[in-house]
Amino acid sequence: MKLTILYTLFMVLVTPMALLAQPGFGKAEKINNDWAFRLGDIEDGAKIDLDLRGWKKVALPHDWTVKQTLSPSLASATGYLPGGIGWYRKQFDVAADKQGEKIYLYFEGVYNRSEVFVNGQSLGKRPNGYISFMYDATPYIKFGGENVIAVRVDHSQDADSRWYTGSGIYRDVWMVTANPVHIDQWGVYAYPSVDGNKSKLHVQVDLKNELAVSATVSIANELVDSNGKTVAKKTTKCVIAPGMQHEAKLSFDVKNPQLWSLKNPQLYTLKTSVLQDGKRIDASEVKTGFRTYTFDANKGFALNGEWMKVKGVCLHHDAGVLGAEVYPEVWRRRLLTLKSLGVNAIRTSHNPQASSLYELCDELGLLVMNEAFDEWEFPKRKWLQGWNQGTPGFQGTYDFFEEWGERDLADMVKRDRNHISIFAWSIGNEVDYPNDPYSHPVLAGSKEGGFTQPIFGGYKKDAPDAMRLGDIAKRLVAVVKKYDTSRPVTAGLAGVAMSNETAYPAALDITGYNYTESRYGSDHARYPQRVIFGSENRHDFGAWRAVKDQEHIFGQFLWTGIDYLGESGRWPSRGFYSGLLDFGGFIKPRGYFRQSLWSDVPMAYLGTYPLQGGGAATDVWSVLEADQGQKKDQAPSMDAWPIWNYQDGQEIRVVCYTNADQARLELNGQVVGELKPYNQKDGIIHWDIPYKAGKLEVVGLDAQNKEVSRYHIQSSKRPHALQLINPVASAKKTDDVVQVELQVVDEDGVPVLLSDEEIVCQISGPARLLGMEAGNNSDMTDYTDNRQRVFHGKIINYLKVSGHAGEKVSVRFTSTWLTPVEVNFTIE
Repeated sequence: MKLTILYTLFMVLVTPMALLAQPGFGKAEKINNDWAFRLGDIEDGAKIDLDLRGWKKVALPHDWTVKQTLSPSLASATGYLPGGIGWYRKQFDVAADKQGEKIYLYFEGVYNRSEVFVNGQSLGKRPNGYISFMYDATPYIKFGGENVIAVRVDHSQDADSRWYTGSGIYRDVWMVTANPVHIDQWGVYAYPSVDGNKSKLHVQVDLKNELAVSATVSIANELVDSNGKTVAKKTTKCVIAPGMQHEAKLSFDVKNPQLWSLKNPQLYTLKTSVLQDGKRIDASEVKTGFRTYTFDANKGFALNGEWMKVKGVCLHHDAGVLGAEVYPEVWRRRLLTLKSLGVNAIRTSHNPQASSLYELCDELGLLVMNEAFDEWEFPKRKWLQGWNQGTPGFQGTYDFFEEWGERDLADMVKRDRNHISIFAWSIGNEVDYPNDPYSHPVLAGSKEGGFTQPIFGGYKKDAPDAMRLGDIAKRLVAVVKKYDTSRPVTAGLAGVAMSNETAYPAALDITGYNYTESRYGSDHARYPQRVIFGSENRHDFGAWRAVKDQEHIFGQFLWTGIDYLGESGRWPSRGFYSGLLDFGGFIKPRGYFRQSLWSDVPMAYLGTYPLQGGGAATDVWSVLEADQGQKKDQAPSMDAWPIWNYQDGQEIRVVCYTNADQARLELNGQVVGELKPYNQKDGIIHWDIPYKAGKLEVVGLDAQNKEVSRYHIQSSKRPHALQLINPVASAKKTDDVVQVELQVVDEDGVPVLLSDEEIVCQISGPARLLGMEAGNNSDMTDYTDNRQRVFHGKIINYLKVSGHAGEKVSVRFTSTWLTPVEVNFTIE
């Protein structure tokens, strides 16, 4: 199969204030401040004159679950944290002169099973916690008076997911004011066609007339390049019948457009105005761009004609101590860090994420595989007492799939289809997991290429028939194609051998294999037209070699890019700990190992651990992927921390992750590790040497013995002081999230990785502490206060600015026996 597509997409305009995620019409105002919140269900929670004594004042985004107490009695599936039912309320005024205009409420995400009320009247319900939605509040608005929004959120099924979801209004909320004749929600769509050096940008604008009379309007479109130069413009006229919608189509000829790429993510601005009697009544500005891509069953993937491997990671939506609360500044730092390691793609596992994430990927140059579901018509096992152990539960989101699934998928596509970073749609993840719940005779091992061992008891004739998968997949693919034909549709298959017996894989344009590298070759021979990639993979070197050494496999997505809450192991365990980055967004050793495999920039890294009595990793997958080096004949670890503090003479394994052709090891300027070539078996060079304090350094050399990289670690003394890793800018804006990274150092300024000192944060001025995150998976202490222990000597602190221009903020970090550090800035 060969699928070649060139297209253009757009994203919501980036303003100086923030990355916006609006519905694409009208005047949108973010209404995140001054909400009242109460945990627990209450009778008549939507009535206008409700007594709010005992309610808590909160600002959005808000996740109530992450602020609760961790307990081993709660579900490990969601990180030992509770769900529940909560209510939100907000008062707002609408000016009298707005009478005659439309008032909408747009929610980017509420987890989950929400119902929204205005002035005591229900606007509607939305069960899916990951889908953005909007309601027309106009019939119930008091123009020239005070209005009340009430939102009931029902996450009483707190184990409805295999990972942490959070609870509440965890993304932004907008009030949209619009003329009755306006652009429809997500109503601008752009895509190109190309012929040589000529490109044609096709634009589709959907208009809505909510008047009782016809409306004659003009639609003016203008395309502007990144330098502010207009490259094309066109105006069309149309008549919209009363109470009806109208689809206007036009196209631009664009010569030699600058293509969006991973290294040079060029974006254009598409400006759309709706004019009536010469007056602008609605407008939209969105980002757009041009690119081509090719999927080929034999050659893999090409972007703009350049064949490449997709080096991807799977990402959940939480951010450690912040839970599900979405702050674009936090994700910008995280994505830039991942990109520095050689990551060029992300997979949104296993649900659509906040619009700001896609906007960042558009801007930064990262491919996105946008995924819709982890469940279809049946629930999956949810581990309540430990990872893959104990008695599973069967809560889930399956109960509203039949009613809402196709609409949720359609809304995901319509909202996100113009993001240039998105290169594929995924309709599901591991919905074909054997006997969870579907079954097929192949599970008995009775067919060629089937399983040779029973899977949860082998074939279960009374279980749902796996043949149903093909029918559901075809239906979902048709929904995607209705709204976007410019990208392929895929899914992550868990039971490939079983699914191959169904119509499921054939319904997809490209086929994702989860942890099934052993089938890459045989299935390519059996299905020569199938485009195959690794949709979910472990971090071991063998899994990458299966991609690197087979041209037809276009890439892989590691599980996972960043540690995430939930899917925890036995207590104490906050979450799944296999990420390239930890909960705080700090690079872990395996992140540097991946950088050595994926980055084109010369690099080297050193990590160490004793040969006897201790490994480096703390999670199940690290043990599966690499032995921990307790004996000489065991494989070197990808989880070795850069520590050089041991007992004199103790035998230590020193591992080097590098993309150099060869490397040597020096201690205090003397060679202690002979020059060794790159290890093609493990991807890791290592030496076993006796410990001696000092400076341990690795030197990476190319094939001509020229130095290309160098990295050192240093024996540290006792903890002495707190030090800023990245100094904070002198001025910040209201609503900015300031990220303060701290490192414990000794008296010489050497990082002390063995430090676990407790840090206290004290703020003076208009800012509040969102959280302190050190990245320690086994630290189950209180994360709601202003004190936290560092992990490997590091911690990141998240501060939300809330004051006015000219006000000053001072933040002081202290720890017993350590020299403190202070951060000061003025609000712009």
